[in-house]
Amino acid sequence: MSQKKIAILATDGFEQSELVDPRDGLKAAGFHVDVIAPEAGRIRGWKGKDWGDEVEVDLALGDASADDYDALVLPGGVINPDKLRIDEAAVAFVAAFDRAGKPLAAICHGPWLLVQSGAAKDRDVTSWPSVRTDLENAGGRWSDREVVVDGHVITSRKPDDIPAFTKAVIDALA
Repeated sequence: MSQKKIAILATDGFEQSELVDPRDGLKAAGFHVDVIAPEAGRIRGWKGKDWGDEVEVDLALGDASADDYDALVLPGGVINPDKLRIDEAAVAFVAAFDRAGKPLAAICHGPWLLVQSGAAKDRDVTSWPSVRTDLENAGGRWSDREVVVDGHVITSRKPDDIPAFTKAVIDALA
């Protein structure tokens, strides 16, 4: 069997731990992981109250296809998903995973992309508390839990949830 491939969609302002920790955990579990961003090059994380480290972009969004991946991970941070949810190509990429029923995992503010793509509708979800109303207005059923799995959609609240979030992605691909 070929190695399963996971896409992480992000741009400048991603919550550092919510991209780096799942990426590293998924790689350690034997998955091929690509960081995809609107532009090639590097993107910079947000850590604490300031800019964090840069991460190499493996593939520009325009060159990526959901057909080439088995799952999608959407890190949070406030800046990152807010920029991506107004990027038509990013929203279309997320929607393609949802239509295909492939694991679609979002943490913290990442579920904003589930709202924008329509993937939150009629789903049990969680998120950072400030995203709750957006998810509920989009037809999601929000609860304050470490990780919520509803079909192929996986959501978590915050950096403390990363171990459970990463395990849920691994379990979804098992």
